[in-house]
Amino acid sequence: MNIPIEYYLILSGFMFLVGVAGVLTRRNAIIVFMSIELMLNSANLTLVTFSSYMGNSTGQLFVFFVMTVAAAEAAVGLAIILAMFRNKLTLNIDDINILKW
Repeated sequence: MNIPIEYYLILSGFMFLVGVAGVLTRRNAIIVFMSIELMLNSANLTLVTFSSYMGNSTGQLFVFFVMTVAAAEAAVGLAIILAMFRNKLTLNIDDINILKW
């Protein structure tokens, strides 16, 4: 039984929309960070879907590199969030605003 490509693309689009909604509506830095990761995983699902559909493994190889960069970004991003929490004692993005004079 083959699952149609449209189901994967609809799931990927839904995941991306949930990620965008999380970035735009939430004020907690951790939740915004998780929403960005969800959008990256949505893009990875789309790449794997088209790679499988076309019968070419180039998309899957590209997903491997995207996941590697996302893991490094997660480590650096969490370190920055931890440093901001230690400095400001809050994770609310509106309260952190360290770029103002």
